Amino acid sequence: MPRYEFRCRACGDTFEVNRPMAQAGEPAACPQGHGDTVKLLSTVAVTGRGGTGAATGAPAPTGGGCCGGGCGC
Repeated sequence: MPRYEFRCRACGDTFEVNRPMAQAGEPAACPQGHGDTVKLLSTVAVTGRGGTGAATGAPAPTGGGCCGGGCGC
């Protein structure tokens, strides 16, 4: 279930709410009881090489060059 982050405008507290995506736009009450909250835009960090190397049987690119090593320059 997705986790959404909110901030209370009254006390400044930041809190998270787990809810289905269908309820993503609904308001959330502050744990301190305040109703004036705003949903924050969360960031997602993705790491890894995603699809190169062992899954395809091809060796992972090495080096750096101008494009991160994908073309072997």
